Amino acid sequence: MPPVQPLTAALTLAPLLFLLFFFTGPVNCWRPWPNSQPNSTDFLFGGSKKYEGSSEFVQLKYHMGPVLTANITVYPIWYGKWQKSQKRIIREFIGSISAADSKPPSVAGWWKTVRLYTDQTGANISGTVRIGEEKNDRFYSHGKSLTRLSVQSVIKSAVSASTRPLPINPKSGVYLLLTSDDVYVQDFCNNVCGFHYFTFPSIVGYTLPYAWVGNSAKLCPGVCAYPFAVPDYIPGLKAVKTPNGDVGVDAMISVIAHEIAELATNPLVNAWYAGQDPVFPVEIADLCEGIYGTGGGGSYTGQMLNDRDGATYNMKGIRRRFLVQWVWNHVLSYCTGPNALVE
Repeated sequence: MPPVQPLTAALTLAPLLFLLFFFTGPVNCWRPWPNSQPNSTDFLFGGSKKYEGSSEFVQLKYHMGPVLTANITVYPIWYGKWQKSQKRIIREFIGSISAADSKPPSVAGWWKTVRLYTDQTGANISGTVRIGEEKNDRFYSHGKSLTRLSVQSVIKSAVSASTRPLPINPKSGVYLLLTSDDVYVQDFCNNVCGFHYFTFPSIVGYTLPYAWVGNSAKLCPGVCAYPFAVPDYIPGLKAVKTPNGDVGVDAMISVIAHEIAELATNPLVNAWYAGQDPVFPVEIADLCEGIYGTGGGGSYTGQMLNDRDGATYNMKGIRRRFLVQWVWNHVLSYCTGPNALVE
């Protein structure tokens, strides 16, 4: 049976999910609280193995929907005021995903786990991820406070602009809305630092996989920039040094990685996830949230690396270093990362 085409599948699901969207919203990226109480994931991720979070209780399944097997193009939408240096950090991370020649442990090595996921035909997630056209919205065309639905309106403005609109690419495009540190998005800082979903034709005119990630440097670094920042109310917990000198953007990198990995494996919320309800899916990055190295689990990040100036990272890119959470390896039923310690 040929794979379901994204537009057809989305149009079938759109009426139901449009209604559910108002009550549940897109798929969220939840950040770990340093003082979180033990819960089910704490117990699942309690081991100390080369590959963390292993558990026979995690039933990640394929639900027959499309995945991104064609070469992936990421279209950044820079909403608000962004410094050139901040854009460079994010661009270089995205460019590092396909940089197979990077020295290990590398971002490209991390993406190899994402590539293990396939569609109905056995085709793997694409090994090519590149940056496409970009759009700047430095004048906050939709204001400085966005709802989950107005996020889609920002994307509509980007793809329908009278000058240099972003291309329409429903099959292999990822539309990445990045909001600056003075923009609030609905539920931001309430443990939500990013989310992904697909746009509704009734709003945007097309079904396009998208993600939103916000810069939390001013609004809630203790929530969304951990471990580069910690909550003020937790005495004695020390933040680690960022690898690129920008707390907000360095923290965004892991959330961006989280969302791109899940968009690649579950772009229309009907492909790879655990649980029976597609409205509340547990996806490949959710299963490893907060795990950056060997021994990670619960509220412990795991063993990370430090460079000569004391900055903390776990992966190398083309020219920079990054701290990126691990993702679930469905072949091994473990969270895996390229910086795993060999026993």
